[in-house]
Amino acid sequence: MPECAPTVDRVFIAGSDTLLGEALIRRAKHDPRNEVLDEHGAGVRLDDAPQLQQVFDDWQPQYVIHAAGPSGGIGYNQRCPAVLARDNLAVLLPILAAANRPHVRRLIYLASSCCYPRDCRQPMSVADLWTGKLEPTNQAYAAVKLAGIALCQAYRQQYGRDYVAAIPANAFGLADHFDPQQGHVVPALLTRMHTAKLAGAESLDIWGTGQARREFLHADEVADAALWVMRAPQCPEIINLSGGIELSIRELAQEIAEIVGYRGELIFDASRPDGMPRKALDAEPLRALGWQPHRSLRASLEQTYNHFVERWQAEEPVNVR
Repeated sequence: MPECAPTVDRVFIAGSDTLLGEALIRRAKHDPRNEVLDEHGAGVRLDDAPQLQQVFDDWQPQYVIHAAGPSGGIGYNQRCPAVLARDNLAVLLPILAAANRPHVRRLIYLASSCCYPRDCRQPMSVADLWTGKLEPTNQAYAAVKLAGIALCQAYRQQYGRDYVAAIPANAFGLADHFDPQQGHVVPALLTRMHTAKLAGAESLDIWGTGQARREFLHADEVADAALWVMRAPQCPEIINLSGGIELSIRELAQEIAEIVGYRGELIFDASRPDGMPRKALDAEPLRALGWQPHRSLRASLEQTYNHFVERWQAEEPVNVR
């Protein structure tokens, strides 16, 4: 007898212009079980609630993943806290409201590890949320992300909706912001060290002491984890998307210098903020669902750098996706 074709589910992914949104769309399209639509393909603005609700009524997605909204490194959070908070809030409310329909089986909301308290115990567990003060350098952004988690819980309580808040580790990858003025630490260091190498610079200043520790995971791995959670039969209402490699910023910078081929001195500027002292996420609940990462950090960084170099050679400036 012929094999049955796999059931196809409609998956709406919000955030086609973000690192994780782009990775989610690309990875979801690899799975024949998914029919994927994003805001660009739907011709809709994510902050236009009536238009978004009409798309959901017409297309009737079974799954929704919210990966929309701007983000950035410590410097960008300090310069533009109002922009980050405002623009993330603007796309948060319409998506959660539009997904409040019987045909939506589950919504995955991608939050941020900065939602955890600054001096959180390690590794950070969802039980630690709301137990302490936030890191001041990204407080506004984190507060909005926490509001998203609280709203997911509120929709579950009031409407019985299966809304899941997923907290990813520090992600990097192919669609990253390589502008050092806005980007997170990995793309910023890749850009600055590549530029310093070409210029023959003898030294490179890096913000902070280099002692802060972060857990890093390729964006494709985060996307795969989110898609795994999307279809898990049973899932916690809040879950970390983690399991990557934890490094100090100094160790990360040294690793990137080797990959880039930059031989100058790395000078850490202790007058600049480190951010949270450490961010390691508890990965046990995700492992219990059967998912774990498969890429090495070195290979992921090398792939990201090679992609950056291709873009650098093909177009200027590199701060646009």
